[in-house]
Amino acid sequence: MKILGIETSCDETAAAVVEDGQKILSNVVVSQIDIFKDYGGVIPEVAARSHLEVIMPVIKKALKDANCGWDDIDAIAVTHAPGLLGSLLIGTLTARTLAILHDKPLYAVHHLKSHVYANWLSDQTPAFPLLALVISGGHTQILYMRAHNDFKIIGTTRDDAIGECFDKVAKILGLPYPGGPSIAEAAKAGNENKYQLPHPRVENLDFSFSGLKTAVLRAVQKELNLPISHPSHDLKNHLTEQQINDFAASFQRAAVEILIEKLQKALEMYPDVQSVVVAGGVSANQALRDALPEAYFPEPKFSGDNGAMVAAAAYYEIQSGVKPTDPYKLNIYPRISIES
Repeated sequence: MKILGIETSCDETAAAVVEDGQKILSNVVVSQIDIFKDYGGVIPEVAARSHLEVIMPVIKKALKDANCGWDDIDAIAVTHAPGLLGSLLIGTLTARTLAILHDKPLYAVHHLKSHVYANWLSDQTPAFPLLALVISGGHTQILYMRAHNDFKIIGTTRDDAIGECFDKVAKILGLPYPGGPSIAEAAKAGNENKYQLPHPRVENLDFSFSGLKTAVLRAVQKELNLPISHPSHDLKNHLTEQQINDFAASFQRAAVEILIEKLQKALEMYPDVQSVVVAGGVSANQALRDALPEAYFPEPKFSGDNGAMVAAAAYYEIQSGVKPTDPYKLNIYPRISIES
Protein backbone atom coordinates (compact mmCIF):
# COMPACT_ATOMS: atom_id res chain seq x y z
CA MET A 1 0.00 0.00 0.00
CA LYS A 2 1.41 3.37 -1.08
CA ILE A 3 0.28 6.39 0.93
CA LEU A 4 0.90 10.04 0.16
CA GLY A 5 1.45 11.85 3.46
CA ILE A 6 0.99 15.64 3.74
CA GLU A 7 2.15 17.71 6.71
CA THR A 8 1.61 21.46 7.27
CA SER A 9 0.88 21.80 10.98
CA CYS A 10 3.44 24.54 11.67
CA ASP A 11 6.36 25.85 9.61
CA GLU A 12 7.35 22.92 7.39
CA THR A 13 5.57 22.12 4.15
CA ALA A 14 6.11 18.40 3.62
CA ALA A 15 4.94 15.51 1.50
CA ALA A 16 6.14 11.93 1.15
CA VAL A 17 5.18 8.61 -0.36
CA VAL A 18 5.60 5.60 1.93
CA GLU A 19 4.91 1.98 1.07
CA ASP A 20 3.47 -0.37 3.70
CA GLY A 21 4.22 2.02 6.55
CA GLN A 22 8.00 1.60 6.37
CA LYS A 23 9.51 1.87 2.90
CA ILE A 24 10.16 5.53 2.09
CA LEU A 25 9.82 6.17 -1.62
CA SER A 26 10.16 9.94 -1.30
CA ASN A 27 10.31 12.61 1.37
CA VAL A 28 10.21 16.31 0.53
CA VAL A 29 10.38 19.06 3.18
CA VAL A 30 10.44 22.82 2.65
CA SER A 31 11.30 24.59 5.91
CA GLN A 32 10.40 28.15 6.88
CA ILE A 33 13.20 28.48 9.45
CA ASP A 34 15.06 31.03 7.34
CA ILE A 35 11.91 33.16 7.23
CA PHE A 36 11.39 33.18 11.00
CA LYS A 37 14.91 33.09 12.44
CA ASP A 38 15.07 36.90 12.57
CA TYR A 39 11.76 37.00 14.47
CA GLY A 40 12.69 34.36 17.04
CA GLY A 41 9.55 32.37 16.37
CA VAL A 42 6.78 31.48 13.93
CA ILE A 43 4.28 34.09 12.73
CA PRO A 44 1.10 32.08 11.97
CA GLU A 45 -0.22 34.24 9.12
CA VAL A 46 3.13 34.26 7.34
CA ALA A 47 3.47 30.50 7.83
CA ALA A 48 0.09 29.87 6.20
CA ARG A 49 0.93 32.02 3.18
CA SER A 50 4.26 30.25 2.80
CA HIS A 51 2.52 26.86 2.81
CA LEU A 52 0.12 28.06 0.14
CA GLU A 53 2.99 29.08 -2.13
CA VAL A 54 4.83 25.75 -2.09
CA ILE A 55 2.44 22.94 -1.20
CA MET A 56 1.58 21.83 -4.73
CA PRO A 57 5.22 21.89 -5.94
CA VAL A 58 6.18 19.89 -2.84
CA ILE A 59 3.49 17.26 -3.51
CA LYS A 60 4.40 17.03 -7.20
CA LYS A 61 8.06 16.52 -6.32
CA ALA A 62 7.17 13.84 -3.77
CA LEU A 63 5.25 11.94 -6.45
CA LYS A 64 8.02 12.41 -8.99
CA ASP A 65 10.77 11.32 -6.58
CA ALA A 66 8.72 8.21 -5.77
CA ASN A 67 8.25 7.52 -9.48
CA CYS A 68 4.49 7.45 -8.86
CA GLY A 69 1.47 8.70 -10.69
CA TRP A 70 -1.93 9.09 -9.07
CA ASP A 71 -2.90 5.58 -10.19
CA ASP A 72 -0.09 4.25 -7.96
CA ILE A 73 -1.31 6.02 -4.82
CA ASP A 74 -3.67 3.98 -2.64
CA ALA A 75 -4.55 6.67 -0.08
CA ILE A 76 -3.87 10.22 1.05
CA ALA A 77 -3.03 11.08 4.66
CA VAL A 78 -2.90 14.59 6.10
CA THR A 79 -2.28 16.20 9.48
CA HIS A 80 -5.55 17.70 10.71
CA ALA A 81 -4.65 18.36 14.38
CA PRO A 82 -3.13 19.89 16.42
CA GLY A 83 -1.23 22.87 15.01
CA LEU A 84 -1.57 26.40 13.70
CA LEU A 85 -5.05 26.98 12.32
CA GLY A 86 -3.99 28.61 9.05
CA SER A 87 -1.25 26.09 8.41
CA LEU A 88 -3.57 23.14 9.04
CA LEU A 89 -6.14 24.63 6.70
CA ILE A 90 -3.71 24.75 3.77
CA GLY A 91 -2.73 21.11 4.16
CA THR A 92 -6.21 19.73 4.75
CA LEU A 93 -7.89 21.74 2.00
CA THR A 94 -5.25 20.56 -0.44
CA ALA A 95 -5.59 16.93 0.67
CA ARG A 96 -9.40 17.07 0.52
CA THR A 97 -9.31 18.49 -3.00
CA LEU A 98 -6.82 15.88 -4.23
CA ALA A 99 -8.81 13.05 -2.62
CA ILE A 100 -11.96 14.18 -4.43
CA LEU A 101 -10.24 14.82 -7.77
CA HIS A 102 -8.38 11.50 -7.83
CA ASP A 103 -10.98 9.42 -5.95
CA LYS A 104 -8.61 8.39 -3.16
CA PRO A 105 -9.49 7.46 0.43
CA LEU A 106 -8.48 10.22 2.85
CA TYR A 107 -7.12 9.71 6.36
CA ALA A 108 -6.94 12.52 8.92
CA VAL A 109 -3.96 12.02 11.23
CA HIS A 110 -3.13 13.48 14.65
CA HIS A 111 0.25 15.22 14.60
CA LEU A 112 1.61 13.50 17.72
CA LYS A 113 0.66 10.07 16.38
CA SER A 114 2.75 10.87 13.33
CA HIS A 115 5.77 11.75 15.45
CA VAL A 116 5.48 8.46 17.32
CA TYR A 117 5.27 6.51 14.06
CA ALA A 118 8.45 8.10 12.75
CA ASN A 119 10.04 5.29 14.78
CA TRP A 120 8.55 2.73 12.38
CA LEU A 121 10.34 4.22 9.37
CA SER A 122 13.19 1.75 9.74
CA ASP A 123 13.90 -1.98 9.60
CA GLN A 124 13.94 -2.36 13.39
CA THR A 125 10.59 -1.52 14.97
CA PRO A 126 9.52 -1.31 18.64
CA ALA A 127 7.61 -4.03 20.46
CA PHE A 128 4.38 -3.53 22.42
CA PRO A 129 3.46 -2.53 25.01
CA LEU A 130 5.64 0.56 24.90
CA LEU A 131 6.18 4.02 26.31
CA ALA A 132 6.49 6.96 23.95
CA LEU A 133 8.18 10.16 25.10
CA VAL A 134 6.87 12.88 22.78
CA ILE A 135 8.95 16.05 23.00
CA SER A 136 8.63 19.04 20.69
CA GLY A 137 8.11 22.77 20.58
CA GLY A 138 4.46 22.48 21.49
CA HIS A 139 4.20 19.17 23.35
CA THR A 140 5.78 17.15 26.14
CA GLN A 141 3.98 13.91 26.95
CA ILE A 142 4.54 10.32 27.98
CA LEU A 143 2.21 7.90 26.22
CA TYR A 144 1.46 4.26 26.98
CA MET A 145 0.66 2.09 23.96
CA ARG A 146 -0.63 -1.47 24.23
CA ALA A 147 -0.92 -1.83 20.46
CA HIS A 148 -1.02 0.19 17.25
CA ASN A 149 -3.31 3.20 17.40
CA ASP A 150 -3.92 2.69 21.14
CA PHE A 151 -2.73 5.80 22.99
CA LYS A 152 -3.04 6.63 26.68
CA ILE A 153 -1.58 9.85 28.09
CA ILE A 154 0.14 9.09 31.40
CA GLY A 155 2.16 12.29 31.72
CA THR A 156 2.04 15.78 30.22
CA THR A 157 3.44 19.26 30.74
CA ARG A 158 1.62 21.65 33.02
CA ASP A 159 3.07 24.74 31.35
CA ASP A 160 5.82 25.08 28.74
CA ALA A 161 6.73 22.26 26.39
CA ILE A 162 10.40 21.33 26.43
CA GLY A 163 11.02 22.62 22.90
CA GLU A 164 9.45 25.94 23.86
CA CYS A 165 11.77 26.04 26.88
CA PHE A 166 14.79 25.49 24.63
CA ASP A 167 13.65 28.39 22.44
CA LYS A 168 13.17 30.74 25.41
CA VAL A 169 16.51 29.87 27.00
CA ALA A 170 18.24 30.35 23.66
CA LYS A 171 16.68 33.80 23.44
CA ILE A 172 17.99 34.67 26.92
CA LEU A 173 21.47 33.60 25.86
CA GLY A 174 21.30 35.40 22.53
CA LEU A 175 21.42 32.19 20.51
CA PRO A 176 19.53 31.90 17.20
CA TYR A 177 16.10 30.37 16.64
CA PRO A 178 15.26 27.50 16.75
CA GLY A 179 16.68 27.03 20.22
CA GLY A 180 17.16 23.25 20.22
CA PRO A 181 19.93 23.03 17.62
CA SER A 182 21.63 26.28 18.70
CA ILE A 183 21.78 25.26 22.38
CA ALA A 184 23.05 21.79 21.46
CA GLU A 185 25.80 23.34 19.35
CA ALA A 186 26.85 25.85 22.02
CA ALA A 187 26.79 23.11 24.68
CA LYS A 188 29.56 21.23 22.88
CA ALA A 189 32.06 23.86 24.07
CA GLY A 190 30.47 24.34 27.50
CA ASN A 191 30.86 22.90 30.99
CA GLU A 192 27.59 21.18 31.92
CA ASN A 193 28.55 21.23 35.61
CA LYS A 194 29.25 24.97 35.75
CA TYR A 195 25.76 26.00 36.86
CA GLN A 196 23.47 23.88 39.02
CA LEU A 197 19.89 24.25 37.85
CA PRO A 198 16.83 22.89 39.69
CA HIS A 199 14.63 19.99 38.68
CA PRO A 200 11.00 21.07 39.19
CA ARG A 201 9.12 18.87 41.64
CA VAL A 202 5.92 17.87 39.89
CA GLU A 203 3.84 14.97 41.15
CA ASN A 204 3.01 11.88 39.12
CA LEU A 205 4.48 11.77 35.61
CA ASP A 206 3.74 15.37 34.67
CA PHE A 207 6.37 17.91 33.62
CA SER A 208 6.97 21.59 34.27
CA PHE A 209 9.57 23.60 32.39
CA SER A 210 8.62 27.21 33.07
CA GLY A 211 10.56 27.12 36.34
CA LEU A 212 13.68 25.82 34.62
CA LYS A 213 13.52 28.66 32.12
CA THR A 214 13.20 31.19 34.96
CA ALA A 215 16.05 29.51 36.85
CA VAL A 216 18.34 30.04 33.85
CA LEU A 217 17.30 33.69 33.67
CA ARG A 218 18.00 34.25 37.38
CA ALA A 219 21.32 32.39 37.14
CA VAL A 220 22.44 34.61 34.26
CA GLN A 221 21.43 37.76 36.16
CA LYS A 222 23.31 36.53 39.24
CA GLU A 223 26.40 35.66 37.23
CA LEU A 224 26.44 39.18 35.78
CA ASN A 225 25.57 40.88 39.09
CA LEU A 226 22.49 42.41 37.50
CA PRO A 227 19.13 43.02 39.22
CA ILE A 228 16.17 40.81 38.31
CA SER A 229 14.55 43.87 36.78
CA HIS A 230 17.25 43.99 34.10
CA PRO A 231 15.66 43.32 30.67
CA SER A 232 16.12 39.70 29.63
CA HIS A 233 16.65 40.63 25.99
CA ASP A 234 19.74 42.66 26.93
CA LEU A 235 21.57 39.90 28.85
CA LYS A 236 23.27 38.53 25.76
CA ASN A 237 25.19 41.79 25.43
CA HIS A 238 26.90 41.14 28.77
CA LEU A 239 27.74 37.45 28.41
CA THR A 240 31.05 36.12 27.13
CA GLU A 241 31.05 33.30 24.60
CA GLN A 242 32.26 30.85 27.25
CA GLN A 243 29.52 31.87 29.65
CA ILE A 244 26.94 31.30 26.91
CA ASN A 245 28.38 27.86 26.20
CA ASP A 246 28.43 26.94 29.90
CA PHE A 247 24.84 28.05 30.43
CA ALA A 248 23.75 26.15 27.31
CA ALA A 249 25.47 22.97 28.49
CA SER A 250 24.14 23.27 32.04
CA PHE A 251 20.60 23.87 30.83
CA GLN A 252 20.75 21.00 28.36
CA ARG A 253 21.97 18.66 31.09
CA ALA A 254 19.13 19.66 33.43
CA ALA A 255 16.49 19.32 30.69
CA VAL A 256 17.71 15.85 29.71
CA GLU A 257 17.88 14.72 33.34
CA ILE A 258 14.28 15.85 33.95
CA LEU A 259 13.06 13.85 30.97
CA ILE A 260 14.96 10.74 32.03
CA GLU A 261 13.77 10.97 35.65
CA LYS A 262 10.13 10.95 34.53
CA LEU A 263 10.73 8.20 32.01
CA GLN A 264 12.37 5.99 34.63
CA LYS A 265 9.45 6.59 36.97
CA ALA A 266 7.04 5.63 34.19
CA LEU A 267 8.94 2.40 33.59
CA GLU A 268 8.60 1.54 37.27
CA MET A 269 4.85 2.16 37.09
CA TYR A 270 4.42 0.13 33.89
CA PRO A 271 6.65 -2.94 34.32
CA ASP A 272 5.15 -4.71 31.28
CA VAL A 273 6.74 -2.22 28.86
CA GLN A 274 8.87 -3.84 26.17
CA SER A 275 10.13 -0.75 24.33
CA VAL A 276 10.69 2.97 24.79
CA VAL A 277 10.40 5.31 21.82
CA VAL A 278 11.29 8.98 21.70
CA ALA A 279 9.57 11.26 19.20
CA GLY A 280 9.25 14.91 18.19
CA GLY A 281 11.71 17.62 17.26
CA VAL A 282 13.68 17.47 20.51
CA SER A 283 14.38 13.76 19.88
CA ALA A 284 17.13 14.97 17.55
CA ASN A 285 19.13 16.13 20.59
CA GLN A 286 22.33 14.07 20.72
CA ALA A 287 22.79 14.43 24.49
CA LEU A 288 19.39 12.81 25.02
CA ARG A 289 20.19 10.06 22.53
CA ASP A 290 23.45 9.34 24.34
CA ALA A 291 21.61 9.19 27.68
CA LEU A 292 19.03 6.66 26.39
CA PRO A 293 21.06 4.17 24.35
CA GLU A 294 18.41 1.42 24.48
CA ALA A 295 15.50 3.60 23.40
CA TYR A 296 14.17 3.87 19.86
CA PHE A 297 14.80 7.19 18.14
CA PRO A 298 13.80 8.19 14.61
CA GLU A 299 16.53 9.15 12.19
CA PRO A 300 17.34 12.82 12.91
CA LYS A 301 15.83 13.88 9.59
CA PHE A 302 12.53 12.34 10.73
CA SER A 303 12.58 13.94 14.19
CA GLY A 304 11.15 17.18 12.84
CA ASP A 305 7.90 17.54 10.90
CA ASN A 306 7.75 15.51 7.68
CA GLY A 307 5.25 13.78 5.43
CA ALA A 308 6.71 10.27 5.80
CA MET A 309 5.67 10.02 9.44
CA VAL A 310 2.11 11.07 8.50
CA ALA A 311 1.91 8.33 5.88
CA ALA A 312 3.31 5.77 8.33
CA ALA A 313 0.78 6.72 11.01
CA ALA A 314 -2.06 6.43 8.51
CA TYR A 315 -0.90 2.98 7.41
CA TYR A 316 -1.06 1.62 10.95
CA GLU A 317 -4.42 3.29 11.51
CA ILE A 318 -5.70 1.46 8.44
CA GLN A 319 -4.28 -1.81 9.75
CA SER A 320 -6.11 -1.12 13.03
CA GLY A 321 -9.43 -0.81 11.23
CA VAL A 322 -9.77 2.98 11.05
CA LYS A 323 -12.10 4.04 8.25
CA PRO A 324 -11.40 6.85 5.75
CA THR A 325 -12.58 10.38 6.45
CA ASP A 326 -15.21 11.98 4.23
CA PRO A 327 -13.22 14.70 2.37
CA TYR A 328 -16.33 16.89 2.37
CA LYS A 329 -16.56 16.78 6.17
CA LEU A 330 -12.93 16.82 7.38
CA ASN A 331 -12.35 19.38 10.14
CA ILE A 332 -9.18 20.77 11.67
CA TYR A 333 -8.47 21.06 15.38
CA PRO A 334 -5.70 23.44 16.50
CA ARG A 335 -5.85 21.81 19.96
CA ILE A 336 -7.07 18.27 20.57
CA SER A 337 -5.89 15.34 22.66
CA ILE A 338 -4.24 12.32 21.07
CA GLU A 339 -6.80 10.23 22.95
CA SER A 340 -9.75 11.87 21.15
